[in-house]
Amino acid sequence: MKNKDFLAIGAALGAAFFWSFSFVWFKIALLAYNPLTIVIFRLLISAILVTAIALLTKRLQKPSPHDLRLFFLMAVFEPFIYFLGESYGLKYVSPTVAAVIVSTIPLLAPIGAWYFYKEKVSWMNVAGLLFSFIGVGFVILNGAFQIDAEPLGVGLEFIAVFAAIGYTIVLKNLASRYNTLTIIAYQNILGVLYFLPVWLFVDFQTFVQTPFHTQAFRAIILLAVFSSTLAFVFFTQSIRQIGITRTNIFINLIPVFVALFSFIILNEVLGTQKVIGIIIVVIGLFLAQIKRKEKSAQEKNVVVHRK
Repeated sequence: MKNKDFLAIGAALGAAFFWSFSFVWFKIALLAYNPLTIVIFRLLISAILVTAIALLTKRLQKPSPHDLRLFFLMAVFEPFIYFLGESYGLKYVSPTVAAVIVSTIPLLAPIGAWYFYKEKVSWMNVAGLLFSFIGVGFVILNGAFQIDAEPLGVGLEFIAVFAAIGYTIVLKNLASRYNTLTIIAYQNILGVLYFLPVWLFVDFQTFVQTPFHTQAFRAIILLAVFSSTLAFVFFTQSIRQIGITRTNIFINLIPVFVALFSFIILNEVLGTQKVIGIIIVVIGLFLAQIKRKEKSAQEKNVVVHRK
């Protein structure tokens, strides 16, 4: 194996590591701040960092007037609707349950691609989808097959999933004309613009009255720097070296990482059924990637915003 492959694998694992920790950091940030406050500060810090990196590397592109509306639509799906669903969902479900549900995005996304772009959906995609949903069932249901997680939280996390699918559909239209840094920079900037009036109306007063919480605010900074910025840099670098299919194999480990981090840091109880469910989900994610045709160079530039 070449040195650049080792670096690419390390980058993919780094992205998975930081995206996994985002669920834990968000739970810590919730100790003091409401979801809207966490999201808007996370996006603001990340937007500044990504834009600075794009400017320094001279990779920030100017959208055409025609594409500007697509950027606005993309940001509606993600980060706006996605973060509303994921963030408020984490108030009601554990990081592990949230991560397992969100991990179905790469399985459901091909359905949207089939409907809007007539892309073929293989039998392995379907098998992986069914397998992973069985795993999700093991995670959110108890031994009597009753929902063991708050239904509102599960529903909110699935809203995030469908928002991410809408995001990928719009993203595919833009990915052939704009680089990753440009897309992330604009989606974060527009995300701040979308969230700002909502935050000012709903959460600003509470934020002003909330005493500064060092641990919670540090978690927000970690979310912005590592999950919303560096993870994408690592993910993009890995895709450039070994392609999106091989990179996504490592990203599929996110539910496992989240379960481990939640167990170690948040003392989350993991029963045998949940462990089995996580394993089934991961197997389904890997099944969905078996015997896929090599994607074109254009498609390899498509990056799905995970966390």
